[in-house]
Amino acid sequence: MIVKLFKKIVKRNIPRWIVLLIDIYIVINTFVLSYLVRFNFSFSFDTSKLLLQIPIVVIAAFVAFVSVGSYKGIIRHTGFKDSMNVTFASFLIFLMLGVLVISNHYFSIHANFTIPKSILVIHFLLNVVILISSRYLFKEIYNYVMAGFGVHKKVAIYGAGQAGMLVYSILSEDKKNKTNVIAFIDDDKSKAGNKINGITVYESAKIDEDFIVDKEVSEIIISIQNIRPSKLLEIVDRLSKLPSKVKIVPPVQSWIDGNLNPKQIKAVKIEDLLGREPISLNNPILQKEFDNKVVLVTGAAGSIGSEITRQLTKFNIQKLILVDQAESDLYNLQQYLVHKHINNAKAIVADIRNKNRMEGLVKKYQPAIIFHAAAYKHVPFMEDNPNEAVNTNVLGTKIMADLAVQYQVEKFVFISTDKAVNPTNIMGATKRIAEMYINCVNTKGTTKFITTRFGNVLGSNGSVIPLFQSQIKRGGPITVTHKDITRYFMTIPEACQLVLEAGCMGEGGEIFVFDMGESIKIFDLALNMIRLSGLKYPSEIDIKITGLRPGEKIYEELLASGENTTTTYNNKIMIAKVKKLDCQKTSRKVEELCTLNGDLNFEQTVLKMKKIVPEFISNNSKYELLDN
Repeated sequence: MIVKLFKKIVKRNIPRWIVLLIDIYIVINTFVLSYLVRFNFSFSFDTSKLLLQIPIVVIAAFVAFVSVGSYKGIIRHTGFKDSMNVTFASFLIFLMLGVLVISNHYFSIHANFTIPKSILVIHFLLNVVILISSRYLFKEIYNYVMAGFGVHKKVAIYGAGQAGMLVYSILSEDKKNKTNVIAFIDDDKSKAGNKINGITVYESAKIDEDFIVDKEVSEIIISIQNIRPSKLLEIVDRLSKLPSKVKIVPPVQSWIDGNLNPKQIKAVKIEDLLGREPISLNNPILQKEFDNKVVLVTGAAGSIGSEITRQLTKFNIQKLILVDQAESDLYNLQQYLVHKHINNAKAIVADIRNKNRMEGLVKKYQPAIIFHAAAYKHVPFMEDNPNEAVNTNVLGTKIMADLAVQYQVEKFVFISTDKAVNPTNIMGATKRIAEMYINCVNTKGTTKFITTRFGNVLGSNGSVIPLFQSQIKRGGPITVTHKDITRYFMTIPEACQLVLEAGCMGEGGEIFVFDMGESIKIFDLALNMIRLSGLKYPSEIDIKITGLRPGEKIYEELLASGENTTTTYNNKIMIAKVKKLDCQKTSRKVEELCTLNGDLNFEQTVLKMKKIVPEFISNNSKYELLDN
């Protein structure tokens, strides 16, 4: 009860006038103490003179504190600036008293107003020390009371550089979380054994289970900025095997208003390990490309479409038309834009397979640029539903491309996939056919048709990481289709930034391929996610090998046989050199496929696809028979 009452009292800001009175009271006491120090703690001085001088000291202190405003600072947040203000106020007191003493010496203003110069110096020094110390003392008392008397969580900070110092400072001030930093860890051997704020720095190579248990470390916080993903993966892989939680400080770009909040220090996610360089939309070429343009995005409610939308809102776009047939997801995107006060966006429920509907929209809004992200993308689903895959991925794309030519859209950017390369499934084959059609219509009008091709994106709907997360929450097992299966990964924001840049630099007819980095082994990904969840494999969470799904590859490719690339000004974007097509023949075959697809004869549809794309060889699928 008493502690609660005390907490309630100290939690309130002390009125400024009380702080001013306390400061003046301290100055009076330090003045008396100065005399005692000067006369060896004896009263062998004229105390009547002292009593006469005290009112003058009070006036000088009042003027100094009011002039500097040192009493206005919130005591429990005392910092370096507050200490400097107190020091400057103390110097003003010293200066004013010194001027009075010197003036009295030359002009004999008052016989009894004589202060030894040594006392003035001692008084100044005592004021600085005691005024600052009293503030920090109150700050520590406040922090101690607000932190309570519970057991503090012991943490170690990985990184003894500037970022580590900042995290230490923030955790030290954040007493509510009862955090006690007991060690710094660093890869630099030269720092080992040194102390920072009284805390020892340990070499990372010597951090093992015995160290964690002996020091009772419950958390290790990785605080290193601008670290390579491969290096971060190596560090986390080592730390995650220890009996403590592993957390990470987010990149500076994501700090709230440029300041790190303790709540932003969270458990390491697999996205952090696979994350890439932060995106930047400050490209003046992009600013010019979208300035005052009408832009239409299909599949706007999907993972890629919605992120393209979010990035486009950063530019001076005249009108942003968002099209999707997924009503609920489109509504959520619309509400996001309303919340962000984006007033130039129009969300429209429509199906790209409905030619009349889409023609009405293109005719009405006259977009200068179309980003075509609408597609079916789940490999096993499309293997069972080839009719729908062709309807959306081929016919829908054909409808949008033909409308772009008819209404003289400036640019049409098509979002493809690495599964279009040497396809082994229906979904990949439909995207490859769409690529081919896009390439052919590029010569039919003024529209510049641009294709972008990349792999998996982290956190997209139906991707492997959300699936693994849900399986871990359920207690496992994690299902992996093959122990050797690998995939390329890219963050959604980066993928969409590269889509915008590729669309900007495209002159028509190109297939842009993105640098996806190194491919990731899915089995290792599952192992890391288990460890990061604080669980053990296989005793607590097992990994079950289920076998390849219909149409699934073990390895993905970004380039087909015989394809190579040329570079662009962005080292993450390359142009694939593809084989030349007989556009008249290809266009006719695509139209025949769309017509044939209406018969709902799946085998005939797939057989026609294989004729259009000879490299389409089914894998682990019932359509393998058609390859014979």
